[in-house]
Amino acid sequence: MISITRLLCDNVGPGDHLRYEKKDAPRPVVVWNLTRQCNLSCIHCYASADNRKSPDEMDTEAGKAFIHDLADFGVPVILFSGGEPLLRKDLFQMVNIARGHGIKTGLSTNGTLITDEVAEELGRLGFGEVGISLDGIGENNDRFRGKKGAFEAALSGIRRCLTRGVRVSLRLTITRYNYRDIPDIFKLVENEGIDRVCLYHLAYSGRGSCLQKEDINHSQTREVMETIIQHTLDFYQRGLHKEILTVGNHADGVFLYLKLKKENPQRAEEVLNLLRLNGGNNSGIRISSVDDRGNVHPDQFWWHYSMGNVMQRKFGDIWMDDSDTLMKGLKDRKGLLKGRCSKCRYLDICNGNLRVRAEAVFDDVWAEDPACYLTDEEIGAE
Repeated sequence: MISITRLLCDNVGPGDHLRYEKKDAPRPVVVWNLTRQCNLSCIHCYASADNRKSPDEMDTEAGKAFIHDLADFGVPVILFSGGEPLLRKDLFQMVNIARGHGIKTGLSTNGTLITDEVAEELGRLGFGEVGISLDGIGENNDRFRGKKGAFEAALSGIRRCLTRGVRVSLRLTITRYNYRDIPDIFKLVENEGIDRVCLYHLAYSGRGSCLQKEDINHSQTREVMETIIQHTLDFYQRGLHKEILTVGNHADGVFLYLKLKKENPQRAEEVLNLLRLNGGNNSGIRISSVDDRGNVHPDQFWWHYSMGNVMQRKFGDIWMDDSDTLMKGLKDRKGLLKGRCSKCRYLDICNGNLRVRAEAVFDDVWAEDPACYLTDEEIGAE
């Protein structure tokens, strides 16, 4: 995750202590996909969620024990996700338990089920943020979400949250069908008073694994980055306090650094130091995912690979077990990387980018990331 606002404008966001502080043995943020059930059918869903509840879904008691386990291990944040987490009747009970243990909480939802009553409860619980997904404006979003009216329903959910002082993070996954909607997304963010925007590069995982051909090309990605930078600076210069982040492609940090190196060399060096503290892709290091059945994954895009199950072993024991070949490799991957990644002079601030994407295209976890849009000249791989 790259904070464009922090790097460009030196505005510190609420989660920056997790991204830009060096820790010897960091505990991961845990994305808990506590249900696979969903009221929508998004074409890019990494969880391949549908309207059915999994018969093996962890029940309330197992969920409570899992949260206690995470607290004992020192996990700083749980992001409750799905599927659609608001379909879990015990969601708010789980959130209360986590907060009682001093764990910060976030919510990732499609927003369509946020009624006035739900919004009131979200405000009472004091979520660090509620992430609500939109993948375009109007019908474009509805096509992605697989349901007519999903855009208006999500927008209503956003408004209900904002009315009650709940911090909203708008989420968008970039594809060739919606990347031209991004300027309109920024207009919506300003008009609605949304605090935060996360723009996700497409991960080829779950139902998204069949969308490789729907990803934008390298030239379009550079165009998108210029658009994001332009709007971030515009917000800042007009005194609008918005946090803008990109997710799923650490080439973004290098792109921004190289741009600043030409335009503002002093700031570029400060940005380089922040990027080194961040360390690049943190799958298997500072980010983890646990699915509805208790399987532990290196991040939320790795559902096809599990290192263990929290119903059988403690999360901390699974996470620290270096006998798992993939986990050991992810935690110290630089010597394993191949292709352009192995030659990149910015490996210390990218860390090989998104490994699950390399695996999807080349059937090799350690191959180069095909979504890196930097030139050979820029990364020193000529």
